[in-house]
Amino acid sequence: MISALLWIRKGAAAEQPEKYELDDREYERISKLTAAQVETAKSELENHEAKMESDPELESEVKMTDVKSDPELESHEVKMVDENNNPELLEYNLEQYDEEDEEEGQPMSIFGNVKGLTYYASNEEDPYITLNDEDDESDDGRILATDSVLVAAKTEDEISQLEIYVYEDSQDNLYVHNDIMLPSFPLCLEWLDFRLGRKESLEGRGNYIAVGTFEPEIEIWDLDVSDSMYPDAILGSPNKERKKKKKKKKPNSEHHTDAVMGLSWNKHHRNLLASSSADTTVKLWDLQSLKCAHSYDHHKDKVQQVEWHLIEPTIMLTASFDKTVVVFDSRAPNNVASWNIGNADPECVRWDPFSPQYFYVSTESGLVLCFDARNSDKIEPVFTLHAHDAAVTSLDVNRLVRGCMITGSTDKMVKVWDIKDMKPTIVTSRDLGVGKVFAAQFCLDLPFHLAVSGSGGNVHIWDLSTNAGVRSSFKESISAPFESNISTVDKTVSVLQDEESEHDDDNDDDDNEIDLEEIDNDSGDDV
Repeated sequence: MISALLWIRKGAAAEQPEKYELDDREYERISKLTAAQVETAKSELENHEAKMESDPELESEVKMTDVKSDPELESHEVKMVDENNNPELLEYNLEQYDEEDEEEGQPMSIFGNVKGLTYYASNEEDPYITLNDEDDESDDGRILATDSVLVAAKTEDEISQLEIYVYEDSQDNLYVHNDIMLPSFPLCLEWLDFRLGRKESLEGRGNYIAVGTFEPEIEIWDLDVSDSMYPDAILGSPNKERKKKKKKKKPNSEHHTDAVMGLSWNKHHRNLLASSSADTTVKLWDLQSLKCAHSYDHHKDKVQQVEWHLIEPTIMLTASFDKTVVVFDSRAPNNVASWNIGNADPECVRWDPFSPQYFYVSTESGLVLCFDARNSDKIEPVFTLHAHDAAVTSLDVNRLVRGCMITGSTDKMVKVWDIKDMKPTIVTSRDLGVGKVFAAQFCLDLPFHLAVSGSGGNVHIWDLSTNAGVRSSFKESISAPFESNISTVDKTVSVLQDEESEHDDDNDDDDNEIDLEEIDNDSGDDV
């Protein structure tokens, strides 16, 4: 399955990602970051050895297991002895078969007795080879300024990773450029350009991805480096004292103690990153010091998402399983405005980019609610939309087209809505074949391109401009006119999957559920 998606603006990625090198400096950096985990492993080993010494019976059982003979191994050894003593095989002298050529002093040639064969030490010396291998290799990994980059958090067979896709919209080509292994199931992604880690002293802006998982730490990876072995930075405690998993994890003011469920980077104050967690807190991180600058505890249950305001650099929006959404100023956290969303847990929150006083909340009951942040005394939402019959797991508002909103649900449907004048009407809907939809997001550079993924484990790019209903509803909502010769058939692009990984979503509904309680086996809380 793919649990999260994130578009990256064109031109943000380096044209030629650099290769990861494990030199002495990098080894020293990794040693410092992993020092706490090494200490924890050593302490667990010491505790195990102490337990073995204090329990003689357990130690004797282990020794008896080690010396116990293996019948299959013994039969194999007897079989080998019989084969070596077989007179039919002895005449071939198989034990010295590889040494015969060396004793005769005549090395064997793969070309037999061919004489006068000309060969060159390298392709550069061969006049018949005109292509340069180095140029071919460098072209393979290039990311052009016209290419869009998409990051997907994918989990398959209990192995989680980030897949970095490159999308060439002019050719409708989508392919995986490289991937990054993750230690735990990913829940959220956020892009940032503040330089840190190995490149903190360099000028200019970087290209980083922050990842929240079931672990309480936040990993930040450099996307301009391929084949990385370790993140450039880790926010939060490495849990030095995590010896036994506890059912109840108490909040901590310096780091998260449970899964990180939401991330939001402040585009105005670029060294600030906000995170929400299952430990009921929202934390503000300083990317310069890589430490928690402030911890907010205005919620009483797990905090599903956090979003910085698009214009006001200190305003945050949070949604929690305590059935409330809160807007507050990070400088005065005690003064909060709160709205109740009913009896359902929240799934997604988004600010309206064209009317930033409004924000939208989707719920697990299939509703989308719109609130006015200016009217904190008004409990009722501006509108309530029954978007789906199942949980609305994806919600996004187009930043290039006014009044265009999309929703995705576990009912496998993706719907496009016209919300101009706060009167939502459906434009079109479609089952893209990704299974239960877990992530859907508009491209930041292409106004009508939408990335969708879900339980099927693949990514689809849907070009909404090929839909007649979309063209009719939003033809006056963007500055660039629609092309006159555009296709009238809905167009999608996806990465081809192996036949073994393809499956029938209709017959595999139960297996495609994201059972977070089952995934988080080490935690007593179900996120």
